[in-house]
Amino acid sequence: MRLFSLKPLLFLSLAATLGSTAACTDDNGNPVLFSIEDDKALGEQVAAQTDSTYRAKGQLLERSTAANQRAYTLLDGVVNKVLNSGELQYRNDFPWDVKIIKDDATQNAFATPGGHIYVFSGLIKFLETEDQLAGVLGHEIAHADRRHTSRQLQQQYGISLLLSLVVGDNPGQLVNLAANLGQLKFSRDFEQEADQYSVIYLNKTTYACDGAAGFFIKAQTQSQNNPPVFLSTHPDPGSRVQAIQTKATELNCRQRTSSNDNFNELKRII
Repeated sequence: MRLFSLKPLLFLSLAATLGSTAACTDDNGNPVLFSIEDDKALGEQVAAQTDSTYRAKGQLLERSTAANQRAYTLLDGVVNKVLNSGELQYRNDFPWDVKIIKDDATQNAFATPGGHIYVFSGLIKFLETEDQLAGVLGHEIAHADRRHTSRQLQQQYGISLLLSLVVGDNPGQLVNLAANLGQLKFSRDFEQEADQYSVIYLNKTTYACDGAAGFFIKAQTQSQNNPPVFLSTHPDPGSRVQAIQTKATELNCRQRTSSNDNFNELKRII
């Protein structure tokens, strides 16, 4: 009933944005045809399909399961520090949740529109510090908060198809999109912006704000043998580590030391 009642409003919203595209831009002047409500509605649809897919495989660690509650308490502790940095544009607009996919062989994470974050157990176990985990999560949160995911999907699938998914008219394509979201490749500009905002978010936390650089340094040393999936879905836009560290130095937030006790516990129990 909720999606049906939203349909006329969503298409009216689309008609209005298409009629005045020049006004529908982000802070950098890039066109954004989706509204925030569209982001949220599409994110809910994609997240529900993603949950269903990994639940059927027995890989989704359910929050409601007692055995997983400690893992989510530890992970939420990291995520909430990033979310509560005071630097997110849509902190109070998106639902912002994070879920763990149990797959130790996959070192990846991705975000849907509207702030649903998925992280594979293989990525968590690949990382060495909680700072690195916070940095990578900050990068994914930036993709959602800066609306990179919506804009990349608009380019790849087209606005009409995405709106059909929002109102529930194209379940087959929804399955396809959800299955491929973890392989979505962002533009060079989006990757650079997500890196920069990861530093900005972590600057307002207790973490060393160049945490993402630590991940990329380790990943690049292993890239010839068994590169993390995250590297293929988030291609290096050039001098990535240097750019992160330069921004962190500018903000004077590199030289911080965080306890890894909770992080090491998280790695043991997932």
